[in-house]
Amino acid sequence: MDFRKQKLSIAEAKEMDMVQYLSSLGHEPSKIKSNDYWYHSPLREENTASFKVNRKLNRWYDHGLGEGGNIIDFGIAYFGCSVGEFLKKLDGNFYFQKSLQNIPKIKNETEHQFKILTEVELKSNALIRYLEQRKIPIEIATQYCREVHYELNAKSYYGIGFKNDSGGFEIRNPYFKASSSPKDITTVKNASDEVTVFEGFMDFLSFKCISRNGVNKTPDFVILNSLSLFEKARPFLESHKSIKLYLDNDAAGQKVAREALSYSKKYSDRSMLYQNYKDLNDWLIHIGKQQKKRLGNKL
Repeated sequence: MDFRKQKLSIAEAKEMDMVQYLSSLGHEPSKIKSNDYWYHSPLREENTASFKVNRKLNRWYDHGLGEGGNIIDFGIAYFGCSVGEFLKKLDGNFYFQKSLQNIPKIKNETEHQFKILTEVELKSNALIRYLEQRKIPIEIATQYCREVHYELNAKSYYGIGFKNDSGGFEIRNPYFKASSSPKDITTVKNASDEVTVFEGFMDFLSFKCISRNGVNKTPDFVILNSLSLFEKARPFLESHKSIKLYLDNDAAGQKVAREALSYSKKYSDRSMLYQNYKDLNDWLIHIGKQQKKRLGNKL
């Protein structure tokens, strides 16, 4: 169907995968059990994930609110808008769905089911548009990322690939987030006695964007690619005189930051610089040029 020629209907909207749509909004599941995907509620603040999406039914239920429904019901609650207004929001972003129509509906896939086919220069228009949406300049992304084509369940797909120290990839596109084996941290070494730490590579790229005109000395970098790899990164981190943490402003990120501060005075938590935002990339998306310049001087 060519969505450019007609408006998105309610029936067509209801067919959109809820898990993929939540991912496009920046919400990832904290756990997956069979067809049930559990999230920290996008509709309210909470410490324990109680927002469930049943992927088989493509329906959601927020146990804290006692409410649920389909993607239309979610959009109305999330954006505080009418049905028509929500359909316009979906219709306006459908070029991603069309451009990346081969993105799979993931059903709790594991790392070993991925097979990297090839990596090439980042050039896909759909992926470049995604980076633009995340406010990442293509000239920065191409320094550290590749376009990765991979196979999953005998079908071929592609995404933005960020390589780790063991040769595995973190893979991202508007509707897909995963890792290929082997899972590991990524280090960028600049012979510095200072190291800067990020949870994911989008935050690292955001830092490079913000700091390109404001940081005189280039530190070493560690991208954890998962908070669970923080302990593995510690020997390298603590070989430096100064360790700056730019972790996510959520319960998990702040817990790791607090623990790190208890280990050594070398650590400093820099997340206060973007305290009103989910993470550094979320901050970058929302700021203006003048604010970016001021923060660049503080990094």
